[in-house]
Amino acid sequence: MPPQHRLPNLRRSLNGLATGDAFGQQFFYFPEFIHQRELPVGPWEFTDDTVMALAICHVLARRGEIDQEELAREFAERWREEPGRGYGSGASQLLRAIADAGNWRTLSRESFGGQGSFGNGAAMRVAPLGAYFADDLDRVVEEADRSAEVTHAHPEGRAAAIAVAVAAAVFANRDETDPADFRESLFHEVLIRTPDGDVRAGIVTARDLSAKVSIGRAATVLGNGDQITAPDTVPLCLWLAARHAYDFEEALWQTISALGDRDTNCAIVGGIIASQPNPPPIPDRWLVERESLPGVG
Repeated sequence: MPPQHRLPNLRRSLNGLATGDAFGQQFFYFPEFIHQRELPVGPWEFTDDTVMALAICHVLARRGEIDQEELAREFAERWREEPGRGYGSGASQLLRAIADAGNWRTLSRESFGGQGSFGNGAAMRVAPLGAYFADDLDRVVEEADRSAEVTHAHPEGRAAAIAVAVAAAVFANRDETDPADFRESLFHEVLIRTPDGDVRAGIVTARDLSAKVSIGRAATVLGNGDQITAPDTVPLCLWLAARHAYDFEEALWQTISALGDRDTNCAIVGGIIASQPNPPPIPDRWLVERESLPGVG
């Protein structure tokens, strides 16, 4: 598939990711609105989740693959332009060092006491990449891993990116199958490609957790991103995406009800669900309230 034919997939996913990110971020400011499902007045600004996803998308649009050197520069330059987008302290420290001509390979591996980051940052930005390479799931794994390695050298951080990217690819390939069959297929494809570790173990638990349990119970069992780690974030996001594959709005309300890392959870779920060829509609008001998204490709 020529790269230009992949761009519509990427754009759909990016739109869902950015909308989820901006939507979720509002409920750090207005948590009391969650129970009533009341929407804050805009504009809804997106965070580093979207900024870093845009960096990935622009590299793919230019190169047709992840060029790690170029991606590292994109991440660092975008951080330098807007450091107040909600980056964590570890990410800011890393990107500042890269912006100052540091070697990302060394810096990424030195972070967090030499183990590399296993935070959820590589997972939060990667859904459009999975949608872009949806015609080749093995390529999804390779490119997602390369995109993660630039900032998340730890195996768990990389595994989380692979899992989210594969999920987005499966959604991008979705046909009109029975919902139960699709859920089974989704978890099967993700699990056979996600490396062993805590992220994968959490996804197994998510697969086996009934879709009928409450969101509070699911968050207790799977985590809700409150620890900002990959294992604490991705299993719940995949469970939610599978549970609400056909309803973007309900998926995001349920995701925000889990609390935790609200913008990142919603970015992941939104980016996955919006990857579908005929995605469920995003409410018009959400798109109006959300900060304008730059074009890609």
